[in-house]
Amino acid sequence: MHTATNIFFDLDGTLTDPKEGIVNSIVFALEQVGHAIPTQKDLNNLIGPPLRDYFERELDEEKAKTAMKNFVQHYDFEGKCLTENALYPEIPSVLNLLRQHGKRLFVVTAKPKTIAEKIVRHFGLDSYFLCVYGAEQDETRSDKVKLISYVLGREQIAPQSAVMIGDRKHDILGALANGVASIGALWGYGEPGELKAAGAQRLAKTPQDIVRFLLEPAVRSVGHGCRISKPSTMC
Repeated sequence: MHTATNIFFDLDGTLTDPKEGIVNSIVFALEQVGHAIPTQKDLNNLIGPPLRDYFERELDEEKAKTAMKNFVQHYDFEGKCLTENALYPEIPSVLNLLRQHGKRLFVVTAKPKTIAEKIVRHFGLDSYFLCVYGAEQDETRSDKVKLISYVLGREQIAPQSAVMIGDRKHDILGALANGVASIGALWGYGEPGELKAAGAQRLAKTPQDIVRFLLEPAVRSVGHGCRISKPSTMC
């Protein structure tokens, strides 16, 4: 796995902890249409997969559209995606070390691309990534299988040279369907056993494990070298 040169990172639950903003915005959206609020465990399970699927499953067509609109208003336009979000503290040093060793880094998330770009810039991660890939506003490519396929084609990346890192089964299944290796991020929001059952080739308990999996034998621990800067190339 350490020979892979193209590293795909999920966003929510992998690079940042979005729980507060997403959960509060889901609760707001459901309250506005008079729907019962799920348990905390069920709310946590909604972090990662496309949220529109949940609203369409639980609500009638009109309420689902209204709920999605209210969610976007609260989460994006009112800035909860930034103010109620937190960067996992070990992530910058991991990204820096991967870059220092020649890895090409991409964000590959089911979240809408425009919101993902805001978050990546807000936390100062844009200098590490060559591109942020996400769903379009109409939910095109929100499915990880299609999104990873799109990234491979757009960047002309051979599947065997890529690794997908994510905290939910959708990341792992998307990678598997495209012949891409995968690492499950256990610090995120996947259910116990979810990542292993989906077929993750490695399970990372902490972000430092990513370095061990991707850089050994070159590196055995996270370093804190100079940050590599480059102009933002959000595509």
